[in-house]
Amino acid sequence: MGRRDADSMKVTGGWLTAPGTQAVFDVYAKHGFALYAVGGCVRNSLLNERVSDVDMSSNARPELASKFLTDDGFKVIPTGIDHGTITVISGGTPYEITTFRTDVETDGRRAVVAFAETLEDDAYRRDFTINALYADRFGQIIDPVNGLEDIQRRRVRFIGDGAERIREDYLRTLRFFRFHARFAAPDQGFETDALSAISENLQGLESLSRERIGGELIKLLSVTDPTTAIMTMAQIGVLNTILPGCDPKALGLLIHFEQELGLSPEPIRRLGSFADEDLAKTLRLSKSQMRRMTSLRTAAIGTKPAAELGYHLKTEPALSALALRSAFFETPLHSDLHGQVARGAQ
Repeated sequence: MGRRDADSMKVTGGWLTAPGTQAVFDVYAKHGFALYAVGGCVRNSLLNERVSDVDMSSNARPELASKFLTDDGFKVIPTGIDHGTITVISGGTPYEITTFRTDVETDGRRAVVAFAETLEDDAYRRDFTINALYADRFGQIIDPVNGLEDIQRRRVRFIGDGAERIREDYLRTLRFFRFHARFAAPDQGFETDALSAISENLQGLESLSRERIGGELIKLLSVTDPTTAIMTMAQIGVLNTILPGCDPKALGLLIHFEQELGLSPEPIRRLGSFADEDLAKTLRLSKSQMRRMTSLRTAAIGTKPAAELGYHLKTEPALSALALRSAFFETPLHSDLHGQVARGAQ
């Protein structure tokens, strides 16, 4: 499905029809420039998922756009103006607007970009087809890279050559697994070409900062069920590259116990199922994240009964530690675990 086939497709949502959004479209049109919503807001609307941020793309250069927006009474923040990005506040909502761009040079961590003239050029520098869908002010979709078909199939696919996309930014390897875990259909396997491209470029992950790796891994572990993604990362060498020596075999069981106990997805609990404190430190986690991981793992590996953990840790941390304990030792949860913890927590 290409651009012409998308002519009858529209996206809808309160984020699009909001007065603040339409006011931004108005001012760009007034000054003769194109403006499109792009990326997550379009993708999530098509998948009936919540839209939290509205990103936009335009052929207006950032300095010129900043001037006419300011002249028309909008607050403009030069978020990343050297890279073509400004943030416009309209109706109390921030809109991140980036000028059409194309990559000139990349080293796997950062790119030298140049402004592009067309939406198609802008689309081909993005990572996955489902992230390169554009919509005008009426919701009309423009689909330069056949992303609509992948949305409909709930498939995550690199734009063009996967190896090239990865070498432009090696973090895309981890993003690929996160997007697959979040958006792909449960029966939608991983594309073999994508996995081959990832396997051939594992060394590039070593060039990334530990903060970027840690941040992306935390996002992946926040997805409802990242088990298949994490296990596949382990099978093809990604996980051992970023966390040497870790063993994710307890993760799937932990997530099963989370569901039994009614615990919400929580990345530090899940990270603690396959990484010890020393490995976790390499991800440059915050002090509070490290304290939580240490506390949960210490309680999980220990022998204190549920009521005592409830007394010392309170309800949610105690249940988290007990879920971890059962996952580590492959033992079923006690049928009255909630009651035992609650009695201790009183």
